[in-house]
Amino acid sequence: MKPLLIAGNWKSNKGIAEAKEWVRQFNAKCQMLNAKWDHITVVLCVPFTLVYPLKREISQLRLPVQLGAQDVSPFGEGAYTGEVSATQIKELADWVIIGHSERRKYFGETDEVLMQKVAQAKAAGLKIIFCVPDDKTPIPADVDVAAYEPVWAIGTGYADTPENAATVIATLKQKFSIRQVLYGGSVTAENVVSFVAQPAIDGVLPGGASLDAAKFFDLLTAAQSIP
Repeated sequence: MKPLLIAGNWKSNKGIAEAKEWVRQFNAKCQMLNAKWDHITVVLCVPFTLVYPLKREISQLRLPVQLGAQDVSPFGEGAYTGEVSATQIKELADWVIIGHSERRKYFGETDEVLMQKVAQAKAAGLKIIFCVPDDKTPIPADVDVAAYEPVWAIGTGYADTPENAATVIATLKQKFSIRQVLYGGSVTAENVVSFVAQPAIDGVLPGGASLDAAKFFDLLTAAQSIP
């Protein structure tokens, strides 16, 4: 079966009680339907405040879900008020998103800053999902996974076509010698198969569809059907 990476991005949503309830609902679906994600690596990228409580919940229930952060400091530990360093994240999570379009848009993150974040994450042993809006934005050499996320498709309900997404992703792989690239932008349980069925696409980065436990479960179940 084709190996896939599906990483849900909760963005700035949910408090601790809501997050724990999400895990309980997701676990109930998994138990009821005896779900096994044999060829899917499942990741949840959550706000910093939720990483520790979700790590406890997921560990106790033995769910096959890995945790990720949505950002990382471009600096190491030290006098950087408000920042969370890569080494601090690594104590609780395995993954981190870097370069999401919302970080670029609302926080003015430049390619230089993103390179610093990648260097910090790699030094700490974090796996990186590096987001780009097109096939022209540079991807650092040390990145594990990239995600193509056209800005106009994020949170709009209008996804790119699977064929165009596959073309962009194939170009990214060739230009930057990266082996694993995801698609992100209005991914749902209804359209996920059309994306992951494309040979060039190695998984998806859903946002809104990951906030509801049942919808995220349905998305994973649909993706699991790809041979």
